[in-house]
Amino acid sequence: MEKQMAEHNELGRKGEEIAAEYLKKKGFRIKHTNWRYIHYEIDIIAEDGGILVVAEVKTRTSLVAGPPETFVTRDKQKKLIAAANAFIRLKNLNMEVRFDIVSVIMTGETSEVTYISDAFYPMMR
Repeated sequence: MEKQMAEHNELGRKGEEIAAEYLKKKGFRIKHTNWRYIHYEIDIIAEDGGILVVAEVKTRTSLVAGPPETFVTRDKQKKLIAAANAFIRLKNLNMEVRFDIVSVIMTGETSEVTYISDAFYPMMR
């Protein structure tokens, strides 16, 4: 069980590195990776043309269970929105925010990246 968890964590870390490199190549400025606040975490915080981008990275080794991006549940979205609000408040920012998903499929030494801009929007009450 512990070995499985270590492999899972390593896979996620590698996927986040691949995602950050992908975003840099697209011209994003990476501000933070694995930013934490209380019990929230944002995988990547970047800036893209004056927009603050909160990117969730999902990494898998196959599509057997479905595309990785489908695992960004509404509950996970709510947590990302709360974390983004905390980041904005703590950094005293006044900028537009966009929520993106970077899906990484790793097979051996190769990887395939799917990037979804504006993957979801904060729900209005």
